[in-house]
Amino acid sequence: MGWDFSTEPEFQKKLDWVENFCRTEIEPLDLVFPYAVRSRNPKIKALVKPLQDEVKAQGLWALFLDKELGGPGFGQLKLGLLNEILGRYGSAPQIFGAAAPDTGNMEMLAAYGTDEQKKRWLTPMLNQEIWSAYSMTEPQGGSDPRLFKTHAVRVGDEWVIHGEKWFTSAGKAADILFVMCTNGMFVVPRDAPGVEIMPEPRTHNHIKYNDVHVPLDHLLGPEDGARVLAQRRLGGGRIHHAMRTISQCKLALDMMCERALSRESHGKIISEHQMVQEKIADSYAAIQMLRLYVLETAWKIDNSSIRETRTDIAAVKYSMAKVLREVSFNALHIMGSLGTTNLTPIQAMYAGAPTMGIADGVDEVHKATVARNVLSGYEPHEGFWPTEYIPAKREKARSKFEPLFEKDPDLRKIADGYAEYIARRG
Repeated sequence: MGWDFSTEPEFQKKLDWVENFCRTEIEPLDLVFPYAVRSRNPKIKALVKPLQDEVKAQGLWALFLDKELGGPGFGQLKLGLLNEILGRYGSAPQIFGAAAPDTGNMEMLAAYGTDEQKKRWLTPMLNQEIWSAYSMTEPQGGSDPRLFKTHAVRVGDEWVIHGEKWFTSAGKAADILFVMCTNGMFVVPRDAPGVEIMPEPRTHNHIKYNDVHVPLDHLLGPEDGARVLAQRRLGGGRIHHAMRTISQCKLALDMMCERALSRESHGKIISEHQMVQEKIADSYAAIQMLRLYVLETAWKIDNSSIRETRTDIAAVKYSMAKVLREVSFNALHIMGSLGTTNLTPIQAMYAGAPTMGIADGVDEVHKATVARNVLSGYEPHEGFWPTEYIPAKREKARSKFEPLFEKDPDLRKIADGYAEYIARRG
């Protein structure tokens, strides 16, 4: 089995191009024209399209999709290396045609959609002619499908959907909604009669589906297949969130290190204070551990499947939220009062960290999943003592040497001497 931490030189050139492109082209666009990618203004769209054309010319458009689904087919490991860069710049994922929630929805369409559904929805989504949202979580059931109540009833040549969804990110800005019902996944136009988007929350929307009628061909995948589609979507989404979180953590580390070398406190540069050094050292180690775990998990997906890697995906998911929370907290403290304002990215990063522990399933659920899966590989010990109970292991080990002791009494005396020493030591 190979064990390699290097990146192929040719792909490293791609990564270098992406980093330079994001820094010199995308970041300035973000700063002057926020949310330019979703703008309907033709003048602003004219600024976005040339950048997207450059991305496509580099073969980096919709880079999350496998080749058989119409993408470049980089695989999860290379995607992780790319997302480490994209996640640092606000609109970079959208400029590269790889932004959530559209990515997961496009993957479901590519994998389970009919030719007609792909033509109607996937192609326009890939071209960013329309936008989507994923409507899964419910007020009473959270993200647990076993507690969902939103249901679709077949009436003639239509499905009638009734229920209530909560935390549908970007729902009010979407053209189509992927609605997870107890009996299937449905594509619902946002402007369909009966779709009621509540005024709050403003970004992660509360939506009521009041007997919404959609044609039969708006069912995505098989009837009663929503959980299968959701697992495919969410598994990839969680690892992709983790990939981009690394870039946010690195940005926080960059900022705290620069600040530590630039400011004075109590007569010396603050980087010379041990408490500051501790925050920097702890942050660096936490980021490196998370990064290696994310890349290893991506490698496992490439060499097996999302399903077979679900334990690591769940562990990565709650680990990323913890590291982002701790690193951004350290950065905020080193930045001082400036870190509490919206004049740097730190305050928003720290404020958003708790959301990362809730989105795509709360951390507590993922921890329970990991614990169950890990425990399934173990058995309870027999009798009173655990396997590693030293007196019992020592007794068993001595019986192994008994034939030698019978042949050599002096060897037995030496062993007895060690036993007496251990007994005296307690």
